Amino acid sequence: MAGEGVEMSEEEGAFEAFVCPLTKQVMRDPVTIETGQTFEREAILKWFRECRDNGRRPTCPLTQRELRDTEVSPSVALRSVIHEWRARNEEKDLDRACASLVGGFAGHAGDEEEESALRALVHVSQICQRSAASKDLVRRRGVLRAVAEMLKSGSRRLRLKSLQVLRVLVEDNDDNKEELGKGDTIRTIIKFLSNEHVQERELAVSLLHELSGHEPTCERIGAVYGAILLLVGMGSSKSESAVAVDKAESTLRNLDRFDANVKQMADNGRLQPLLTRLLRGEPDTRVAMADYLGELALANDDKAAVAEQAGPLLVGMLRTGATPAKEATLKALREISSSEASAKLLLQRAGVLPPLVNDVLFSTGHLPMKLKELAATILANLVASGADFRSIPLDDDEDDDGGGGGRGRRRTLLSEDVVHSQLHLISNTGPAIGCRLLSVLAGLTSSRATVADVVAAVKSSGATISLIQFIEAAHRDIRVESLKLLRNLAPYMGAELADALGGSLSSLLRAISSDGGGVTEEQAAAVGLLGDLPEGDSSLTRQLFDLGAFRALAPKLAELRRGTIRGGNRYVTPLTEGVVKVMYRVTCALEEDAEYVEFAREAGLAPLFVELLHTNGMDTVQLYSAMALEKLSLQSSHLTAIPAPPSPPAGFGCACLGRRPAAAAVPAGVCRVHGGFCSLRETFCLAQADGGKAVERLVACLDHLDGRVVEAALAALSTLVCDGVDAREGVVVLGEADGLRPVVDIMVESRTEALQRRAVWAVERILRVEEIAGEVAADQTVASALVEAYRNGDPRTRQTAERALRHLDRIPNFSAAFQSKRS
Repeated sequence: MAGEGVEMSEEEGAFEAFVCPLTKQVMRDPVTIETGQTFEREAILKWFRECRDNGRRPTCPLTQRELRDTEVSPSVALRSVIHEWRARNEEKDLDRACASLVGGFAGHAGDEEEESALRALVHVSQICQRSAASKDLVRRRGVLRAVAEMLKSGSRRLRLKSLQVLRVLVEDNDDNKEELGKGDTIRTIIKFLSNEHVQERELAVSLLHELSGHEPTCERIGAVYGAILLLVGMGSSKSESAVAVDKAESTLRNLDRFDANVKQMADNGRLQPLLTRLLRGEPDTRVAMADYLGELALANDDKAAVAEQAGPLLVGMLRTGATPAKEATLKALREISSSEASAKLLLQRAGVLPPLVNDVLFSTGHLPMKLKELAATILANLVASGADFRSIPLDDDEDDDGGGGGRGRRRTLLSEDVVHSQLHLISNTGPAIGCRLLSVLAGLTSSRATVADVVAAVKSSGATISLIQFIEAAHRDIRVESLKLLRNLAPYMGAELADALGGSLSSLLRAISSDGGGVTEEQAAAVGLLGDLPEGDSSLTRQLFDLGAFRALAPKLAELRRGTIRGGNRYVTPLTEGVVKVMYRVTCALEEDAEYVEFAREAGLAPLFVELLHTNGMDTVQLYSAMALEKLSLQSSHLTAIPAPPSPPAGFGCACLGRRPAAAAVPAGVCRVHGGFCSLRETFCLAQADGGKAVERLVACLDHLDGRVVEAALAALSTLVCDGVDAREGVVVLGEADGLRPVVDIMVESRTEALQRRAVWAVERILRVEEIAGEVAADQTVASALVEAYRNGDPRTRQTAERALRHLDRIPNFSAAFQSKRS
């Protein structure tokens, strides 16, 4: 065996005096006993213990003479001679091994050469483990470099043994670590960390751990591309052995002595070393770490962890730091504030808002505008978190109101003067700051809890015109953020916005009509603003009509419905909703000008809105489509061409809820409901065959989860049974579309007061058909619902419910009785 070969070689030429009589091996620590005999220390001490254990007095192993004492004396001279002899022999053996490794091995060796190399490696390892001085000799003879080259061998056995031997050679020897750190050896060792073979990975990481204890080599390890990532992965792995994980962690702890390595670790998700430097380092180190933190792309969980651990420190640096420290801190806060959880931690635990707003954003000192821009970005991130800014004060202490000892109202981000200050900055700074502050206000106005405060401040500041002017800004982001803000303001100050828009309408339409290869956020925001302006503003409708807005948007809406405008992004749905709202306003003005009616015909608005009823997943689109169909359908009785009076209709058949009422005979081509020549496109008649199943689709909407959609659909269907049409025939049409039972069910469910009112009205119209009233009379749930509406409804609903109950004979018809008595 290899170990035996080493001993045999070592004992060649040994003097007899060098050999221990007990072990038959060359002694390393010779000692002399009372009889003058020399033995290996451990061997003779073991002999003495055995004598005592056997109940005998200690004797000399050679002479068998009993000893008076067991004291041993080191044989210094002999040990020195043996050491010199051993050194000469080891040097000769090492020379042979070195010669074998340095000059006699090729990278792709045969089996015999490979075995020879393995024996040489084992021998070098054993010699160096026994003698630390041999490690220097190995380096000087070039063996260290030769072993390192074997790491590239095609033989796994040689690679494994080379990794083991290298670890022995560099242990407690900085010169060898320095030598091994030269060239590309470190890179080669690091490559083993991604090797499929478990043992190679373990040996490589153990070697790296040893090397990382030497500062210059440690720095070289961190400089190898991918080294830290591989070590981080191994240190957090659940599949690696405990030894490998421990060595990787220890290596990383050695590497984090250097700032460059700490930054790399942070890049690869190991943030704690950076946070430790940030929290415990010197002021300059803290600034450097904060600055680098701002350059990282952190996961949301990491942002929250940083905010929790370092948030208060960063806020403190923001308050008291000089300009460079403020800038580094703001960069870090910009990064970690960009997730909801971390932003709320900064607001609630770190108290970031007062220094951010008062000391930076609204500071009147000579701070660089770059810092204000960073502060505005952070503020936009904080607002996007959805935190309740009504309860977060901007001042550390409540201000006294000066009214005799009372405490003043706390200033918040929603205070009128604070909003005024933001509006002032928007108008008097560059696009970078203005854009972010517009985003802040857009965020505040997107919440019902805070929008009223911002609306009041905008009105009191007289900033409406200024905000509208940003629609025409050259900077795209400014345009987008201003549009988003104005859209949020529209439901609360729509009339003011409509009056102030003026010439900016053309800019809005250009933004909507722009074709950049997909739907953009600007398009969606622009059309959303137009859609949220008051639809009853006839002046605005006329302006839009004269500018060609409706003619441009009608085909776009058709394309959106067909799916030819997809865009592949999240703005398709808001664009579709906005366009539907804009087109709806045309139907609100049909009675004002015949031009609108003619346009609705040309654009095919009625068929288009019928198609849009089928847009599943877009409640707003279905809602406004149903509302538009109601407006259009109400025009049908005015638009239909009435023919000569038809022959008297046949008797009206049974119209029960479970069966469709029989249709009355009507002249060919004449609408039964409107009594004239109708079509969906020309007269907006829902009952016609060309209606694309308009009634059926509206009936389907009666089952919608959104009560607003149900109410709008019911309102559109009610136009078929209202005054001015043949309501009995309208009931027939509803029956043919299986729409009677759903209408009754809506009344029974009473989901909302408005829905109940409309459903009661429709049911009363349906019950005017005697056959239906007769069958419904047996349905106790219908009667109970009508009684409930009669008892608790508003005056109009009570009156309608009373008429319906009369149809069911639940309330006597006293008028008829009085007429009978008078006769």
